[in-house]
Amino acid sequence: MRFLRRKITIIIILAYSIFSLYAAYNVFFNKRVISRVHRVVKKGYVIIDNGKAGEEEWNPWEEDERAYSLIQQKRRDAFRSYQEHAAKNKPKTYKVQIWGKAAIGLYLWEHILEGPLNPQDKSSQWREGEVQSGKINFSFYTGPAVVQGHVSLDTDSVVLVLNGREQQKISYSIQWLQHVQGLVQMHSVSRVAVVLLGNEQCNNDWISPYLKRHGGFVDLLFLVYDSPWVNDKDIFQWPLGVATYRHFPVVTLSGQMVKTARPYLCNFLGTMYKNSSRETLMGVLKQNGLEKDCLMHVREKWLPQETADTSRQYQMALAQSDLTLCPVGVNTECYRIYEACAYGSVPVVEDVLTPGACAAGNRSPLRLLKDAGAPFIFLKDWRELPAVLQREREMSQEEKTERRMRVLEWYGGLRQQMKDKFTEVLEDGFFKTT
Repeated sequence: MRFLRRKITIIIILAYSIFSLYAAYNVFFNKRVISRVHRVVKKGYVIIDNGKAGEEEWNPWEEDERAYSLIQQKRRDAFRSYQEHAAKNKPKTYKVQIWGKAAIGLYLWEHILEGPLNPQDKSSQWREGEVQSGKINFSFYTGPAVVQGHVSLDTDSVVLVLNGREQQKISYSIQWLQHVQGLVQMHSVSRVAVVLLGNEQCNNDWISPYLKRHGGFVDLLFLVYDSPWVNDKDIFQWPLGVATYRHFPVVTLSGQMVKTARPYLCNFLGTMYKNSSRETLMGVLKQNGLEKDCLMHVREKWLPQETADTSRQYQMALAQSDLTLCPVGVNTECYRIYEACAYGSVPVVEDVLTPGACAAGNRSPLRLLKDAGAPFIFLKDWRELPAVLQREREMSQEEKTERRMRVLEWYGGLRQQMKDKFTEVLEDGFFKTT
């Protein structure tokens, strides 16, 4: 019995010794294998809330988060680079205000630039609109309520549309020029152009001192009629256009109206001046019995405004005639030429120079229209008219329709050409674009 207890004691002591040795080996010699999930790494000390130093606990997703953060940063940098590239390559736009203080401003805005006007009521005291052409955003203001000092400026570039036909109009235009000159002196405006309905004898010396070439502030001048000043550098010729002061509309013709036979060979509705070529024209028509072929209505006195009835009568005459007779007035260029084109009625133009200081030469009169290839019938004398009308009688309807289409297409092309020229001249003259 005693031997058995001794044996058990020895076994227990031996087992304890073996376990102690194994434990000591694992503590002092064996490397501990710890999984990623349970591993705790000492990363240095941090300050915890109670002010004592503590150890920072390792974040098992730190590497993944760092990689994701780098990807996000690269995406942000790429997007920022794209935005900078897009901004750098985006076409730069400019702002120009047009102040329409003459009726030809409506021809520029509605017929050339094809801009909208609000309100649409023509009797409104204040009308305005915006349109983009090329790199320029145009704003247009017109009406009796558009007065000096009451147009809000959001640009330093201004186009003034003025009338210089007679002394009263010139005095009014000078007031506007002086107002703009004050804005230039205050550095509110730095670029100025003028669209001017010039004098019909091309006597426009009154505006000369305001031109930059003569020490003034007007950079560019667009001038109606064949002025010898035109150089296509800082002075450009501008078309007279339609009589917007009589509310002549922007005409839209249907295909049927273009192709349909018209009841009259020609028309002339206008004022009869004593000792003018218009008397010669009427005499030729009467002597040759041509009055029945043409729609004629003459009056003895010129009227600045039309009634609704006379305006409708005039537009119907254009729409119902193959030809529109255009005798000279004070100047060869007249509203009737453009109004006939708008209805596809071929202008028959008296191609003679009128008295005054306008440019002479092979290209004048109507230099601008001839250079654009105007498909008109040009006569030096109204006694040539009977032969012209005889050829009209011999033309087929198909030939007349084709010719009508050529006139309409040419007139549309002229307006587009003037729009492009106006825009490009302002871009180069105001903003030096390339």
